[in-house]
Amino acid sequence: MKRTIDEQGYHFEEWLTPAQIAKDVQQVADRISVDYKDKEPLFVVVLNGAFVFASDLLRALQDIRCEVTFIRVSSYYGMASTGQLEFIVPLQQVVDQRDVIIIEDIVDTGLTIHQLKAHMRAQGATSVRVATMLFKPNKLEYDDAKPDYIGREMTDEFVIGYGLDFDGFVRNLDAIYKVTDE
Repeated sequence: MKRTIDEQGYHFEEWLTPAQIAKDVQQVADRISVDYKDKEPLFVVVLNGAFVFASDLLRALQDIRCEVTFIRVSSYYGMASTGQLEFIVPLQQVVDQRDVIIIEDIVDTGLTIHQLKAHMRAQGATSVRVATMLFKPNKLEYDDAKPDYIGREMTDEFVIGYGLDFDGFVRNLDAIYKVTDE
């Protein structure tokens, strides 16, 4: 039986178990390990949502030498995008002449990734790629924001858990849950 939770008046049902998530993370790590075998990429983790995925992904990357830094941006309020990207904690690491991999929890419209990639390129990054746990291809509005490494594609449901929040809460859930009623 699938686990369920209620949060802020909404009902959520378990969609991805911890074991399914681990398998998806390992597949992403395996692809990155091959692509960056002889390189030293800089991983830019998008806070707050991507910290859980990033932690698991980085530990699965045992075959490459890399650096990690963090950036915090926001374009969401509640369950909807505001359409505006706000830099809360800007990039502190120099990306000039670096291969950058942005780690994101979920890519839907691609606004955040579109703007972050432009930001990294403007600062001289040699290459900018994206690793995400979840991708909503039907929502993508920016072609350059399509992730290079995808844990799992999904449709347009709202999801929580495994770093994904609902107004700052439920990031600590070990599974990913989909809303069943809106």
